[in-house]
Amino acid sequence: MGHQNFLKSLPYQKPFLFVDEILEINEVGVKGTYTFSENSDFYKGHFKDNPITPGVILTECCAQIGLVCLGVYLMQKATDFNLDDNNFQIGFSSSQMDFYKPVFPGEKVIVESKKIFFRFGKLKCGVKMYNTDRELLCKGELSGMLKVNKNA
Repeated sequence: MGHQNFLKSLPYQKPFLFVDEILEINEVGVKGTYTFSENSDFYKGHFKDNPITPGVILTECCAQIGLVCLGVYLMQKATDFNLDDNNFQIGFSSSQMDFYKPVFPGEKVIVESKKIFFRFGKLKCGVKMYNTDRELLCKGELSGMLKVNKNA
C-alpha cells in the first residue's frame, strides 16, 4: 500500500492527525514528518504571548508516526488483514519522553522510530523527534497494543 493511502487509513482526522507524510517504513522502523499549524487551538493558551507546542502533543505526534504507523505496517506483515477494512484497534500503553528544545507554531518536525520489540501485538519503540536543522527536540520510548478484529 502506498504511503498516502496508508495515511488515509489511520484512525485519526484533523485536528488530531499529527502525520503529514511517511518518508520511510520497513520492518525495523519508520520516518515521517508533521508541520504544526500556527492556527492550532492549543497555542492560544500554551503559553500566553509565547506559544510553544505542549509536550503531550509532541508525544502524540511521536506515537502516531513512530508507534501507530509502524505498528499497523507490522500487523499487515504479520497477519492477512486489510488496512482499508478499518478492522484494527490500537491502545497506547506507556510512554517515557525527554524534551530538549521547544517546538514553535508553524515548525516542521521529523519523527524517527526504531522497533525495540514486536510480539503478540505489543510494540515497543524508541522514538526521536528532530527539527529541520536535525536538532534533537525530544526522544523516548513508547509502547502500545494492536489487535485485528476478526469479526469486522
